[in-house]
Amino acid sequence: MIRFFLACILFISTPVFGQNAAGYWYGTANAGSAAANNYLVELILSQNGTQVQGVINYYFKNTFRSFKTSGYYSSQTRQLQLKDIPVTFFGSNSRMEVDCSMDLQAQLRSAIAGSTLNGSFVSKPDYKNTCPEISFSLQLNKSAGNQDSVLKALRLFKETYQVWTPSATDTLVTATVLQQPVINYVVANEYKQRENEITDEITVDADSLVIDFYDNGEVDGDSISIFYNDKLLASSQKLSASAIRLHIQLDSAKEYNELTMFADNLGSIPPNTALMLVYDGVKRYEVRMSSTLNKNATLRIRRKK
Repeated sequence: MIRFFLACILFISTPVFGQNAAGYWYGTANAGSAAANNYLVELILSQNGTQVQGVINYYFKNTFRSFKTSGYYSSQTRQLQLKDIPVTFFGSNSRMEVDCSMDLQAQLRSAIAGSTLNGSFVSKPDYKNTCPEISFSLQLNKSAGNQDSVLKALRLFKETYQVWTPSATDTLVTATVLQQPVINYVVANEYKQRENEITDEITVDADSLVIDFYDNGEVDGDSISIFYNDKLLASSQKLSASAIRLHIQLDSAKEYNELTMFADNLGSIPPNTALMLVYDGVKRYEVRMSSTLNKNATLRIRRKK
């Protein structure tokens, strides 16, 4: 009996090798402490033995890019390496963008709560000073990570480079949302079961705001519901190249107000991503939102004192 007990402990404590890197992975990458240096990253991988191939998509400021990639994964060390990925330099601006050729190096970690790829984009030795490492943490999307979904995404891949931001003068609005509660018990209940993750925080000059939601990157069928200070304002709104527009009044009694994006679905390319433009009458703020079936994306808004 004692030997059996010890054998069970040894089995439980021994790493389970063999899990591969295939599937849909998503998360953020960061080149510094400023929110403007954040990237939203999607990684779609298939694996055959140690050989890995797939697609990497990322969003940075007003740029969406998509590339094919390949590399290696070791089931013994759980190390993933993808070579020669063009990553927009974090200090680039809208007038001049510079690419850094970087390798992706990551460690796969598995837990009951889910699997993650943690690592960095690492530049070539001669460019380490000009293109510093960009650290990331990606989560496995189990609901979209089946083999058929991955193979379909790879089959339909088309290399993409988009630089797009709608202007205030030519914005088309498909839906205008007024600041009044909407009753949808199903969405409200699911909202409470998901974690609210703070995507960004802004400080505005006015008590009233105009907020536009667009699909971020390719329009792929993303649908969202919108909560303001935990109250549902709009449900089942389809994201597109035209805006979902909100007019909201800040609650001055609160230290901050929160606007939350709830994913009704994940579209054809998970996760559910949106570009949010916030106008306070003086400035315009751009915020990239990404939500899943487990987490809601929240913008925290403070009123300038």
